[in-house]
Order: sequence, then structure tokens, then C-alpha cells
Amino acid sequence: MTDTHLAADGQVEAELIVGGMTCASCAARIERRLNRLDGVVATVNYATGRAYVTQLGGRDPGELIGVISSTGYTAELPAPAAVGDTPPSDPVARALGWRLVVCIPLAAAVIVLAMVPAAQFTGWQWVSLLLAAPVAIWGAWPLHRAAWLGLGYAAATMDTLVSLGVAASFGWSLYALLFGGAGRAGMRMSFAFTFGQASGQTLYLEAAAGVTTAVLAGRYLEARARVRSGSALSALAGLGAKTVAVLRDGTEQRVPVAELAAGDLFVVRPGEKIATDGEVAEGTSAVDASLVTGESMPSEVGPGDQVTGATVNMSGRLVVRATRVGSDTLLAQITRLVSQALGTKASAQRLADRIAAVFVPCVIACAVATLGFWLGTGLPAAAAWSAAVAVLVVACPCALGLATPTALLTAVGRGAELGIGVKSAQALESAARIRAVVLDKTGTLTTGVMTVRDIVTGPGEDEKAALLLAGPVEDASEHPIGQAIARLAAERFGSLPSVTGFTALPGAGVQGSVDGRVVTVGSPRLFAELALEVPPSLRRAADTAAEAGRTAVLVGWDGQARAALVVADRLKPHAGEAIARLRALRLRPMLLTGDNSRAALAVAAQLGIPASDVFAEVQPEGKVEAIRRLQADGIAVCFVGDGVNDAAALAQADLGMAIGAGTDAAIGAADLTLVGGDPATAAEAIQLARATVAVIRGNLAWASGYNLLAIPLAALGYLNPLFAGIAMAASSLIVVGNSLRLKRFHR
Repeated sequence: MTDTHLAADGQVEAELIVGGMTCASCAARIERRLNRLDGVVATVNYATGRAYVTQLGGRDPGELIGVISSTGYTAELPAPAAVGDTPPSDPVARALGWRLVVCIPLAAAVIVLAMVPAAQFTGWQWVSLLLAAPVAIWGAWPLHRAAWLGLGYAAATMDTLVSLGVAASFGWSLYALLFGGAGRAGMRMSFAFTFGQASGQTLYLEAAAGVTTAVLAGRYLEARARVRSGSALSALAGLGAKTVAVLRDGTEQRVPVAELAAGDLFVVRPGEKIATDGEVAEGTSAVDASLVTGESMPSEVGPGDQVTGATVNMSGRLVVRATRVGSDTLLAQITRLVSQALGTKASAQRLADRIAAVFVPCVIACAVATLGFWLGTGLPAAAAWSAAVAVLVVACPCALGLATPTALLTAVGRGAELGIGVKSAQALESAARIRAVVLDKTGTLTTGVMTVRDIVTGPGEDEKAALLLAGPVEDASEHPIGQAIARLAAERFGSLPSVTGFTALPGAGVQGSVDGRVVTVGSPRLFAELALEVPPSLRRAADTAAEAGRTAVLVGWDGQARAALVVADRLKPHAGEAIARLRALRLRPMLLTGDNSRAALAVAAQLGIPASDVFAEVQPEGKVEAIRRLQADGIAVCFVGDGVNDAAALAQADLGMAIGAGTDAAIGAADLTLVGGDPATAAEAIQLARATVAVIRGNLAWASGYNLLAIPLAALGYLNPLFAGIAMAASSLIVVGNSLRLKRFHR
């Protein structure tokens, strides 16, 4: 997306990739800086690593890049993605992953040596230094760098506090080893509860290594979540055809889709994707347009009809004249909708980041004041420094950093056992606010596969004979309705009679000879065009099927229709249970689909969803608008879908759930994935999310309360840095233990 889009209705005028952000407070700082510019309205999403500007105020995107650079971060316009491009892996996530691989075993060894006196062999302190140095220096380098850059712009974040705590702990330990006597042979760590017993021999290497590793683990989880946030756009970019057969001077030439120009004629054979939006110039066929409409029934197209890029030609050969190419196609518009929705979705701000602007300066000031006060009272420098370091160590946000990731990891594991894929903590936090659940129809509540639901025979006709004659003719057809009829016939009779003289007839029908009889199978309109007689009972059956949102296919021979086969999509086995369970959670189920209104109302009636909560024949942009209208009314919305046409709505909703059997674009845009495809799992996912949010809030409350209590104790001399490190570790263990309760979650 570039700076060419209009800002009407909150659309994005400019999109920038922002680098260097390490926490949500970084995003908030960039956002505040941009919005100080006259006429500029921008949001910065830490989860996606992008800035979305809905009003440029007459400025060029390059000027905004300069403003972001002046705050210590990097920014650039996103490069246009070519169809089928494989997105590069995120270098930040990869770098953090390597740091964790190195730091975890080193930190674990240092913590064991410090906390288990029996493990303290002769010279253990020097081994601890060798193990902790790579963690505190190389492992924590991203934190030190972010803190240094923040200081250059008078900004204090949790990185500042972590960097100071790690540097103070490691620096004091190095001093103690070299000059304080801690390096002597046979030295053992004593568990002194107050700084009065502290000496120059006290080491805090386990605090430096442990805090660094814990924070890196949290950052790695966040980076992985950012990678998955962009997977929807990557999936959309790969949906279109890569090459196209263009007609030039009467001959076909296979060229890359990027070379296709408006007005070009191109050929689409059965089974191929339509390369771009266009108008049919020659041929007739059935086109699977569920990508755009979500409707399970393929549409019949002929000369003059419009077709959409990335939809699939199912039967006849088509010659299409390109009308829209590149960024003007409907698929490109859907991609932009998804990108905009990802950018405007509010990112949950963790407590540790929200309080950073106040908490960090206060802790630093408290540590400096503690050092000055105890030096002023005549306390030895080692003891005064011990108290100051204790303040920094005990305030290190280890428990705060673990509060969300540990609960998330536990919820992810439990969710996987229950068939629920969780993308990020933000998704779980959003679930607690959900009040309405909007469900797509085809593929979500229904199977998305056409089946024969009923066989109505004319006067004196036999159901078996009608199916036995219709099955072989439709077996030669590639149309989904024909395949449904052929499948039922094969299930009932095994082998089918052979068919000769098969013809696909324009107007949704087929014809062929079976056992010497010319059999016609098709729509009532086709029978009218062929002047074949249709008995009144079969006309009524066709009308009744249409009113119920189903399709009636007539079967005829010897000059008249003999039976009507009623074909329709089928509800999934647990669709009714899904709606009942959502209502039990005091949620409002709604139906939103691109399918026709009769089919939508018929499904809603079976599920007990009132007609006022049914929205049918809605295009992808209409789905996004419907979600936005509900959100504008103050309703937090969950959307459940499975198709590309659902991707933008999944991204726009407060909570997006994708059916596991759905498209990659839908799964990428969603926050949660229902792996098994059972819509009843949606209620279970919300219950798990609510339980996880409750645990996260409990963790944050405990971690914050611990800091509020422990910092004054450290400043007053009741905690030396070693015991402060133990208290910090204990706080982290409590947070982890509370998170593990989610392993026992059940609905």
C-alpha cells in the first residue's frame, strides 16, 4: 500500500514499516510524535510493526519517515508484493531465537550455582562469571541498545529498567570478584536477608542472567506473533494465478500475470484460476466464485458476464477481456481491506508497558536516593551500594514480563489439545470483551459441499429410475451440483450405466444418452428453453426448494420432466449446538454471508437465529462495514469465517476465528483457529480466552503488587540484592504456577 489511497471513511493514506520497536510503549511514543503534526492522524501497531496514516495533512510519506527516524526508530514504505512471492522470515524473531538458544542453558546453570549452596564447588564464582557474561552482555544487547537510544531521546521504557538492573547486577558482581574479595578460593554465598550483612563479596550474576533470559523469551513470543500477523497478507498475495495465456495475433502466449494489461484477451481452461478481473468474451462455464461471494453454488457465466481474478473456472473454456489489473483488482482491494483492518485493530497494552513512563523514572530515582541516603548516614559504600542495587534488582520486571507469556504458552498448549490454535495474547485479551458472535454460513456453519437433500418424482414415476438415469449423465459433468447427483447415484447403485453423446448445455444443464434414452438434467429455465413439459407437481417442488434456499434440478426423458432432485448445502453436525452454547455464554449469535438471502434465512431458521440478525448477499467490503457498524455501537464483535472473502472481516473484528479447514488467508487474518472445523469449538475458545485473561490479570496484579511492596523494603534495607533476586524469582514462580492452572481448563 502506498500514499495513493483516499482517506474517506478512515481508509489508509500511507502505510509505513517501522523498525526498532521493542515494546508497546515504543509504538505509543511514535504515535504521539506523528499525531503532534498538524493534520496528521496515525496509529502505530506494535503487533504488525507498521504505522497506518489515515490523514497525511498534505505531507509526503517521506516527511513522516523523517519524523519517525528523528525519534530513534527506522521507517520505510513497504515494497509491493508480487503474486506468489514467499515472504522473508522476520530477522528480529530469528535473532531473538538464536539468543534464547544460547542464553537459556547458560542462565539455568548460573541460577543453580547461585541458589543451591551444595552446587558451589571451589571456583564456582568464576565459572558463573564466564557463563553469565555472554548472557548479560551479548544476550541483553538488544535491551541495552534500546535503553541507550531511549536515553538519547529522553524516553524511559521497561528496556531502560531491565538494562540498568542487568548492568548494575553484573557490574557489581564483577567489582566484587576483582576487588571485593569474592574471587577468593572457597568463597560461598551466604543468604543474608538485609543489606547490613552484605559485603563486597556478594554476587548477583543469577539476577543478571535470569532477568535477561526471561525478558528475551517474552520478546521472542511477541516477535513470532508479529510474523503470524502478516501471514494473511502473504496468503492473499499468493492466491492469484502466476502466469496467463494471452491471445496475441490469434495465438496463445504464456506470460507472467504482471505483464497483463487492461484490454488484453486471455484464455482460461477448466480447472484454471482466472488471472484478473474481466469480462467474458467467448465461451460459457461454471465459475467457483466462493472466494468473493462465499456462496457455495457456482455461478454460470457467458459472453458479457463479469468474472473476478483468482476465482476458478470449473467446466468450459473461456476467453476473457481484462478490465482491471494489478492493484485495481478485487483481490488487491480485499488485501488492502485486511491490511487496514490489521492496522486499526486496537492492540492490547500490557500493564508493564502502560506504567513504564512513570514506573521506570521512579525506580531509578528511588535507587539513586537510596544510595545517597545511606552514604549520607555513614553506611559503608558496599552496604549502601547493596541497597541501591537491591532496589534495581527487585524492581526488574521479571514477573511482569512473564505474566502474559507464561499464561499464553499454557493456553496455547491447552488450546491445541482442545483443537484451538491461539495466535497471540492480544487475541485472548480481546475475547473477554466479546458480546456478539457473527458467523459466516458456507464452510463455517455448513459443510460447503453440495448434497442431494430430496428426490421428488412426477406422477407414476420411480425415484430409483430417475437417479439411475441422471447419475451417469452428471458423472461426466464437472459442475458441483452434477457431482453431488453422481455421487449419490454411485453410493446407491455402485457402478453406473455408460453414457454416450454427452453435451453440456448453456443455461445450467447437461444431456446424454443412457440405455437408449436421451436424458436431460438441468434447471427449470433450461427445460422451458427446450420446450420440455414439466408437471405441476414438479414446478411446485422447484418453487418450494427455491423458497427454502435450495436448488431443484429437473430430470427428464421422452419429452418431459420425470423427477426433481433438490440439492443444497448441509449444516455441520454441531452447528445447532454451537449457537446454543454461544447463547449460554450470553453472547448474541448473528449470520453474515455472501450467499443469497433465501439460503441464509433458511439456515438461520434451522439454527434459531432471528431474521433481524441475518445479513445476506454481502460482499467482502460489506462484511467489514457490518462489523464496523456493530463496533460503532459499542459492541465487541467476534467473527467466525473460513474464506478469502472473510479475511478482511476477520482482521477487523475484535476477535477473529478461522475454521481450520479454511483458506490460508482467513487463518492468517484470524486471531484464533478452530483446528477441527467444528463451529461448537467457538464457544469453547471464548471460554478458554476468558479463563486466560483472568489468569493474566491475576499475574499482573500480583507482579505489580510485589514491586510496590518489595521496592520500599529494599530501599529501607530489609532486602539485600541476593534476597531481592530470590524474592524476584519467587514472584516469577508464583506467576508461572498461576498460569499452569490453565492446564486443567475444561468447558
